[in-house]
Amino acid sequence: MLGFPPATVLLLAGLAIVLLPGLALLALRASRHRQYGTPQERAAYETLHTASLAAPPLRGGLNADSARRSAKQLRALLAAPALALTDAAGEVLVWDGREADEHAAGVPEHARQALTSGRTQAARVDPCERLDCQLRHAVVVPLVVAGRAEGALAVYTAQSSAGTVRAANEVGRWISTQLELAELDRSRAAAAEAELRALRAQISPHFIYNSLSTVASFVRTDPERARELIVEFAEFTRYSFRRHGDFTSLAEELRCIDRYLLLERARFGGRLEVSLRVAPEVLSVVVPFLCLQPLVENAVRHGLERRTGPGRLTIAAEDAGSEAFITVEDDGAGMDPAELALVLAGEVQPDGTGPRNEAPGIGLRNVDERLRQTYGDAYGLVIDTAPGAGTKVHVRVPKFHPHAVRTAPGER
Repeated sequence: MLGFPPATVLLLAGLAIVLLPGLALLALRASRHRQYGTPQERAAYETLHTASLAAPPLRGGLNADSARRSAKQLRALLAAPALALTDAAGEVLVWDGREADEHAAGVPEHARQALTSGRTQAARVDPCERLDCQLRHAVVVPLVVAGRAEGALAVYTAQSSAGTVRAANEVGRWISTQLELAELDRSRAAAAEAELRALRAQISPHFIYNSLSTVASFVRTDPERARELIVEFAEFTRYSFRRHGDFTSLAEELRCIDRYLLLERARFGGRLEVSLRVAPEVLSVVVPFLCLQPLVENAVRHGLERRTGPGRLTIAAEDAGSEAFITVEDDGAGMDPAELALVLAGEVQPDGTGPRNEAPGIGLRNVDERLRQTYGDAYGLVIDTAPGAGTKVHVRVPKFHPHAVRTAPGER
């Protein structure tokens, strides 16, 4: 072993402590560069990464906040000294970059020219007083969504070139695409809310009438039973008509179903048999609000109610790794599979004995559409049925999904 003096050993150890983290950081950076290989690959990665940072704010629509949060990344994409985003009237939402005092006031005039014409405009900027002014030319691109201008992108540079115009046009089209997606998100959210309102309207008339009639039949013969049913009816309607939250837990949805079946069993007497099998692991899974109760109501009203003699309803929820499998099965009247397929596709209204929104299959289609909107087409309903053979509805939901957020009890 080499005989270094203790002081030298301590000095070498100190240098190692200081230098090793830096060497590790350099090695990490080198490995990242090797990962992307060529300079072109690294440039492509940086561009895509920058665009991914700008996209989320714009997916909320064009406003002062989204413009402020995305402007820095947009300017990096264009490598421009400065840029501005305006609203549909040409008013500045954000200026990002240098020399704001000299040039920001001129943005509305440049933007309105592009917004009025609907075409990209290149303009000479009034020179500022400084000799080293870097903003002498502007390229203004209207941001068009569904045929109407939502705002404008104004890019300011020291020199005008065809490359700058092409780059501004491409970034402007990309921003417009994000704004179109934002509008689509809003439309889908409005459609989902309309679907939920339609579902609530479907639940209310038939069920409320039958429930109140059942309660009335117990008022004189069994007042305590009538009081219990009224409490359960109130809890069921409170849950069904709550005004906030698109999602709930499976446990809450099953509690709603239990109240519904308590009222229906009071009406059916001994004719309605219910079997429930639920794995405890899936009780906390978040599911779309009112995604199971309509399936149970469909089974009772359009399956078991038309059956002569007793009928059985089975509800099962199983743990399947990253998903929960739920089935609602009855041994009632069943449906013609061809007719059901047309109903789920929205091509025909099924034949029913009640009003249009009470016909068999409407609740199934509503739930099927909302599941597909939330999780994708792979998560639509799977239904096994035939006339006289009952109906079995399969529901599959992921345990975790970014769009599925349960509403806290205090928000209802």
